[in-house]
Amino acid sequence: MGSKFRMVSPLTILAIVIIIAAIATWLLPAGKYNTLHYGDNEFVYQTEKGQVELPFEKQVLDSLHISIPLSSFKNGNIRKPVAVPGSFHFIEGNKQGFLSILQAPIKGMTDSIDIILFLFMIGAFINVFNQTGALVNGLTTLSRQMKGKESWLIIILTFLFSFGGASYGMAEETLAFYPIIIPLFIAAGYDAILPVAVLFGGTQLGTLSSFSNPFSTIIASNASGVNWTNGLTERILMFILSTVVAIGYFVWYANRIKKDPSKSYQPQGTAVPFIENGPTEHHPLRRKQKWLLILFLLTFLVMIIGVVFLDWWLLEMSTLFLGATLLVGVIQRTKENEFISQFIKGAESMLGVALIIGVARGVTVVLNEGDISDSILYFTSEMINGFQPAFFIVGLFFVFNILTLFIPSSSGMAVLTMPIIGGLGIMANIPLREIVNAYLFGMGVMGFITPTGLMLPSTAIANVSVKAWIRFIYPLMILLSILSLLFLIIGVHFR
Repeated sequence: MGSKFRMVSPLTILAIVIIIAAIATWLLPAGKYNTLHYGDNEFVYQTEKGQVELPFEKQVLDSLHISIPLSSFKNGNIRKPVAVPGSFHFIEGNKQGFLSILQAPIKGMTDSIDIILFLFMIGAFINVFNQTGALVNGLTTLSRQMKGKESWLIIILTFLFSFGGASYGMAEETLAFYPIIIPLFIAAGYDAILPVAVLFGGTQLGTLSSFSNPFSTIIASNASGVNWTNGLTERILMFILSTVVAIGYFVWYANRIKKDPSKSYQPQGTAVPFIENGPTEHHPLRRKQKWLLILFLLTFLVMIIGVVFLDWWLLEMSTLFLGATLLVGVIQRTKENEFISQFIKGAESMLGVALIIGVARGVTVVLNEGDISDSILYFTSEMINGFQPAFFIVGLFFVFNILTLFIPSSSGMAVLTMPIIGGLGIMANIPLREIVNAYLFGMGVMGFITPTGLMLPSTAIANVSVKAWIRFIYPLMILLSILSLLFLIIGVHFR
């Protein structure tokens, strides 16, 4: 018998993608769009000849065929340089060679140092907290109370994380929840794929149907020149339907493997993280453990409040987990040398995930330094230029599928593509809200398997093979693609 096909590791996949990206810089012509960004109460216009300072006036935007309101630059909604429609020009290529390939992961890790440090702080916090026994006992108690109602865990948590993604752009924050959710789901009789589905899949659902996400919907709407509330009802309906479809699929899979664990897509015998050293018997919660669990929950609640209401990001969240870790050590009266050992061991547990995030960013580094990111946008947008409305919007959905493989950042995608594709949409008589929706739906569907996004870190942290994840998620991607295309086609016919 021949050996079974085995998917290579995430780091190997990303290394291959970096090599392919470097080869692409030799095959594709390099090119750039002129860009415009807001400086010190003035516009800075970047061309191939250099920078030009322009007055901060609407006439400047009109002359460059940019439909973004002037106020969006002033209030900070548009912070990145905006591509100027019709300004694409070919430039001398900057082909990426062997040295560039080797440097790409290093540069990617340098660019990603904030999220890498965030992961180290999460790992340290979880490991120090695990030594108290409070988390294991708390999860065991909860799983006993949920006996026979485990499906509600999937329903409630998927909805909450989908809502977080759709409302305020929850994404990287979910990495902090895996150490909690994985043991809980394993105790309920599920596999490690379901925590990835609920956490990463849930927020990715929110990305697809973002109704008020400032990092995607609001930036994309501003960049295309339409109010972000235009199309809000459609996006809320999409949020409800897509979340219901996903929850139905997750619950179906969960019930299937609960009845017969051999039907799990995850290979039998795969080690499950965060539970190897946990006790097998149940111990009643002591008073100190109850207070520690309150501290644990408050830490995550404060993180969510900080992100939603106080504009916190990775620096503030990392500081929060560092402070919480120190507080746990004080409450437990852990000896200094033991605390440092636990802290370092916890941070080490996140090293593999941190490397994946840094190497994934290296793909973008190669494309940008090779000056082909704009070329990819130019050629793909030209493919759909001149299509009839229904064909245009369907083609645009697949264009964003493709672009997501190269530009996983929703805000980066918005400011680069919306001014260009928005102009093409106007010429094709497409409502601008549907251009924004095609961007959301296209990125949202492909984001489930984009190697340069959060898919690889999420599967790595749960020790889920990429092959198992793709096998699990592709039926849902097909269902969501059909739903997205129906929404888009109906949308262009009801202006």
